Amino acid sequence: MSRTVRIWLWLLLAAVLAWLVFAPWPDALEALIGRKKLFVNALFNGITLGGLYFLVASGFTLVFGLMRNVNLAHGSLFLLGAYLGYEAAEATGSWTVGLLAGGLSMALVGALLQVVVFRRMEGDDLRQTLVTIGISIVLADLMLAVWTGTTYQFQPPEWLFGATQLPIVTGFRSNGAAVYLKYPTYRIAVLVAAIAIGIALWLFLNKTRAGMMVRAGVDDREMLAAGGVNVQRLFAGVFAIGAGLAGLAGVIGGTALSIAPGEDVRYLLASLVVVIVGGMGSVTGAAIGALLIGVAENIGLAYFPTYGVVLTFVIMVAALAFRPQGIMGRSS
Repeated sequence: MSRTVRIWLWLLLAAVLAWLVFAPWPDALEALIGRKKLFVNALFNGITLGGLYFLVASGFTLVFGLMRNVNLAHGSLFLLGAYLGYEAAEATGSWTVGLLAGGLSMALVGALLQVVVFRRMEGDDLRQTLVTIGISIVLADLMLAVWTGTTYQFQPPEWLFGATQLPIVTGFRSNGAAVYLKYPTYRIAVLVAAIAIGIALWLFLNKTRAGMMVRAGVDDREMLAAGGVNVQRLFAGVFAIGAGLAGLAGVIGGTALSIAPGEDVRYLLASLVVVIVGGMGSVTGAAIGALLIGVAENIGLAYFPTYGVVLTFVIMVAALAFRPQGIMGRSS
């Protein structure tokens, strides 16, 4: 399929979604797929969940997709960052302090992982996989021992409480007055944060000298080192960024949803699927993959909850069958 055809297909899909969201629905359409409010809520829940998945997967795509380090403890960094952020927020009474604590603590842990573990096993994918699985099991048991099986949830700042009225009509009252969609303000903030971080990462990797050095170091480390660049320090910094994003996502996700044992596995699997669908090492691909997975998960939950989870794997299988390198991945 040519690039022009793909662009037109994406534009057509965007136009159809825009019509479904903003246009009044005919009775026949509501009879076919249910009330517009149900669909729009499921769509927006999917988009904001995709934003959360992107925050986790963006760090994973830096480490796994770009640097080729198999870090299957990434989900544990998400959950540990959430727990540490929760303790900091409870101790200080500040959600912002909790956010910073979760991100910075996991950035430090990520840098230590790169220096102590991955630097010693460079290029040995099997050893990296087995060791990080072991680390994730140990961290899961330690977190269960410290924080038990209790479910925790952050309280967002006052300015993020409540709902925001969006210019989307979901129905009409008996007197003809339009009913507008009210959506949680915090979830909108999650989406805005994901977009901002995505743009910042893309600019870092494609428009800065450090980002170009990272990509060059992955392709030819010896040549980059010969140019006087401290490759190990550079890679430790990138690993710290990826782990720090996981910690930030833990606090953000723990505010939107909750923190509980098992969330590490859930978000690790989501990150793997996002990277497979979007393409290895592509921030844009991670954004597209996260959006597709988030929307599919929530549409499935709204319309056929028993089998909704299957949609995620259908998307992954389709990507592997028709575009194995991912939507935005480079052909080998």
